[in-house]
Amino acid sequence: MADEQEKKEKQPKPKQEKQQKKPKPPKEEAKAEAVAAPAEPVEPAPPARLKEFYEQQVRGKLQQQFAFKNPHQIPRLKKIVLNVGMGDAPKNPKGLEAAVAELAAITGQHAVVTRAKKSVANFNLRQGMAIGCAVTLRGARMYEFLDRFISIAVPRMRDFRGLSPDSFDGRGNYTIGIKEQMIFPEIDYDKVEKIHGMDITLVTSAGQDDTARALLRELGMPFRGEAPVAVN
Repeated sequence: MADEQEKKEKQPKPKQEKQQKKPKPPKEEAKAEAVAAPAEPVEPAPPARLKEFYEQQVRGKLQQQFAFKNPHQIPRLKKIVLNVGMGDAPKNPKGLEAAVAELAAITGQHAVVTRAKKSVANFNLRQGMAIGCAVTLRGARMYEFLDRFISIAVPRMRDFRGLSPDSFDGRGNYTIGIKEQMIFPEIDYDKVEKIHGMDITLVTSAGQDDTARALLRELGMPFRGEAPVAVN
C-alpha cells in the first residue's frame, strides 16, 4: 500500500489551463486623437510696420547719403532699454511691484528688478538691494514699441516742442528722459500709485552721432527744430 501511495505522489499532476487574458479594449483617447481633424496651421504675426519701413526705404537713403560701400555699414537699431530708478524701493516694495507691472504693460515684456552693485553708506545703500527695474527690447518688439512711442506717446508729452538732438553719447546711442509714465496709453490713471519717470536708451550700430541722428530722423523721431519724417 505504501508503494502505491508513493507512485501516486510521483505521478505528474495535470497542468491547469492558464486563463486566457481578455484583450484590453482600445483606449478612447487614442481613437479621439485619430478621428480628430488636423489642427490648422497658425498664421505668423505680421511684421512690424517700422521694420518694413526701415528695410524698404531708410536703408537705401542712408547708404546713398553717407556713401556706404558695404551694406553692413548701414546703421541699424540694436536694442531699446527702458530703465526705472526708484530710490525708495527698499522702504516701499509695493511701489516697486507697481513699477514692474507698469513697465511690463508698456513694453509687453516682463521687467527685471535691478539691484545695487556696491554699498554706499551715505545713501544707506547696501549691495544687492532692489533699486529699480528695467526692460531690454530687441527684434519685432523693439520696432513696435518705437512706433507706438513716436506716434502715440511723444505727442502726449506736456508742452512738447520736440526731442533734444544733443542727447547722444558720442557712440551713436540716444537717451530720452521721461518725467511721467502717464504719456503711455497702456497706463490706467486710476491704478497709478505714484508718478515716476524713466530713461529710454536707443542703442544703434552707428558708432557715430551723425549717422545715428540720421537713422532716427528717417525713422520719424521728432527732433527739436526739424520737421519729422512721415512713416507710411
